Amino acid sequence: MSIRIGVQIQPQHADYGQIRDAVRRAEDAGVDVIFNWDHFFPLYGDPDGKHFECWTMLGAWAEQTSRVEIGALVTCNSYRNPELLADMARTVDHISGGRLILGVGAGWFEKDYDAFGYEFGTAGSRIADLASAMPRIATRLAAGNPAPTRHIPVMIGGGGERKTLRVVAEHADLWHSFGDVGTLRRKSAILDEHGAAVGRDTATLVERSVGVDKPPALVATELVEAGVSLFTIGLNGPDYDLDLVHQWVAWRDAQA
Repeated sequence: MSIRIGVQIQPQHADYGQIRDAVRRAEDAGVDVIFNWDHFFPLYGDPDGKHFECWTMLGAWAEQTSRVEIGALVTCNSYRNPELLADMARTVDHISGGRLILGVGAGWFEKDYDAFGYEFGTAGSRIADLASAMPRIATRLAAGNPAPTRHIPVMIGGGGERKTLRVVAEHADLWHSFGDVGTLRRKSAILDEHGAAVGRDTATLVERSVGVDKPPALVATELVEAGVSLFTIGLNGPDYDLDLVHQWVAWRDAQA
């Protein structure tokens, strides 16, 4: 798979105008994908600081941008009925002209659940809900009129070896891994074992994705050797400094 560079423009500690400007600058810089995240409060810094909602923002980004793929890294499955999420994805797919990545995860941030009235449950129950949601999402996408403009790529984030990676093997086009390169290699091998069990060649059908916070000279080689092809740099508001992004884009172009 070709090397791609993403940015996660974290929708926290910024006015929306600053977020919109960061999206513009990131697309102009040459990134391949622009992500946000699906939370209701900041994940670090002032816990009650400025923050904006994920999917309304993706609709705006679909109109603002013209080239990059867009998506959430990742949507919390718990916050929306799966059929509703599928129809939101289908709509943003059309608004963007076929540039949506549907990132989904089981959810983990208890403050979101408590403040917005969702049942937090357990890690096991949330993963089970994710597993049951994925075929429902696929069925609703297939039933939509008009149909999506393309097969909307599904990204699943998480690393639970027994359950989450099984869901990835069954349903994902991209897998976002958390942890160091050793963890990535081990879990990637486990993912391929699940793939063999469900009859999918996940080594070739599931793109590996990671977040990076160091220059490519320090980490890129071993991550590529471990199978990663999508590298995403997280950017915090209000400044959204693209210095590291420019280094990764230059490195990507040098590989070509």
